[in-house]
Amino acid sequence: MLFALEEKGQGLIEYALILVLIAVVVIVILKIVGPQIGGVFSRISSAMRTS
Repeated sequence: MLFALEEKGQGLIEYALILVLIAVVVIVILKIVGPQIGGVFSRISSAMRTS
């Protein structure tokens, strides 16, 4: 019975680590690509104002 509880806890920890890893990857990608995306939206906004 104790082994089953330990395996469930281990599974939860593994899922948590995977989610943290995914979050870190997403944050790094947004830090790298974020300014470029902001520039695109700025150009779109400027084009809409001038037309």
